[in-house]
Amino acid sequence: MEEGKKDGKRRDVIRLEREAVIPVIKPRLIMKLASLIVFASDRMEFLKLCKRVEYTIRAWYLLQFEDLMQLYSLFDPIYGGRKLEQQHLSSEEIHVLELNFLKYFFQIMEKSNFRLVTDEEINIAQSGQYLLNLPVKVDESKLDKQLFPGYFKDNPHENLPEFSDKYIIFRRGIGIDHTTDYFVMEKLNMILARIWRGFLRVFGLRRLFSKKRIVKSKKDAKETHEASADTEEQGLVVERVRIDNMELSMRNLFGQLTIQEPTFDRMIVVYRQSSTKSQVDRGIFLKHFKNIPLADMEIVLPEKINPGLTPMDWVKFLVSAALGLATLVSSLQMPKADIWVVIAILSALIGYCSKVYFTFQQNIRAYQNLIMQAVYDKQLDSGRGTLLHLCDDVIQQEVKEVIISYFILMEQGKATIQELDQRCEQLIKDKFGVECNFDVEDAVQKLEKLGIVARDTIGSISCVNLKHANEIIGTTTEEIVIRAQQGPAK
Repeated sequence: MEEGKKDGKRRDVIRLEREAVIPVIKPRLIMKLASLIVFASDRMEFLKLCKRVEYTIRAWYLLQFEDLMQLYSLFDPIYGGRKLEQQHLSSEEIHVLELNFLKYFFQIMEKSNFRLVTDEEINIAQSGQYLLNLPVKVDESKLDKQLFPGYFKDNPHENLPEFSDKYIIFRRGIGIDHTTDYFVMEKLNMILARIWRGFLRVFGLRRLFSKKRIVKSKKDAKETHEASADTEEQGLVVERVRIDNMELSMRNLFGQLTIQEPTFDRMIVVYRQSSTKSQVDRGIFLKHFKNIPLADMEIVLPEKINPGLTPMDWVKFLVSAALGLATLVSSLQMPKADIWVVIAILSALIGYCSKVYFTFQQNIRAYQNLIMQAVYDKQLDSGRGTLLHLCDDVIQQEVKEVIISYFILMEQGKATIQELDQRCEQLIKDKFGVECNFDVEDAVQKLEKLGIVARDTIGSISCVNLKHANEIIGTTTEEIVIRAQQGPAK
């Protein structure tokens, strides 16, 4: 996360690495590319090639997807336990099946361009507030702590988050969420927070009550700096517009405000509930969410504890109450106590206590609304439905990568891997108005596997013509079935 200034104003900016996801739906992509082909006969051959590419890639993944689904049926939280009992498997055999499922699952997540949420992203999320203004914690006693450590021991991953022994979170895609409202209580909290910080600064208590800063190792700092330098040109810069950084003015205080927060387009949470003494729980939960604001990422956490007042809230409350009572007692001990001063102190004390109570109640209602929204609006699917989404995502992305790469080679001639990468990204930007980090290596591997491209001695890639490409792939099973359903030609 970076902060900068623009037009003299402080900005809260996050720089994120652009992901290898083509954000264009496949039908639109194919029809647009086909419209760029001059001759009608070539257009027909291109559309036929697109269908054959999809049918072939789908067939490649069919067996892997079936194995994944079969394995998950044993660990489905609802029916999996019954199926495991019917198999009469030992604990060691079940453990092997668990690891096999996770291995297939992580492969699918990688092919779908999902990434594990890191501690750094969690820290960025917790550094600001959006719609959720209460700290959310996980009841770790309700989560299993054996499944993921066993998998990561045999399959090491870099930059695993602290919570990876209990649950893992994947994310993909970046978006923007806007909310417009008067934010009355939030503005009041912001004003009181600034007064509180001023009070701590005046009395030299700022260091005592400040949150601990996250210290990165030199290695992590160096890696982060190198990554920022490498992705500076390709990175996606998103600004957070928050009430905390709002400029104090009559218009901002009494008018509507629009706040802005980057979102993760898709998030998937994987976890297992802890077992009881009488029964071992083997169910693996998969939760699929959409459009989750970065600062409200906590709403996807599993087994959440009902929030309450934070220790910092209690400290502020008790310190303010003690100061108020001390001032009140000292005023009453004066020879001539001013009744209006006493009333003012009592009013301020009662007002502050009321403010803490009503703010907490409002935050609780907002938290409950967000949780309900996460369940009904933002949760796409769970369990087997999540896996089906992922399987389809893999196929769609692979097909789009192959089609774009072949189209560029067909229209613009042979190219090196770097030139092909740049041309594909430029095509997506020019024709569809979006930017992405094109996964050219994977696309070329698929084209070579299909047998419709070749590399020369200096590494340049070229493709065969459309008609020859269709002949190489050949008639697919799906085409035969479609012809059979249509009946004999009349």
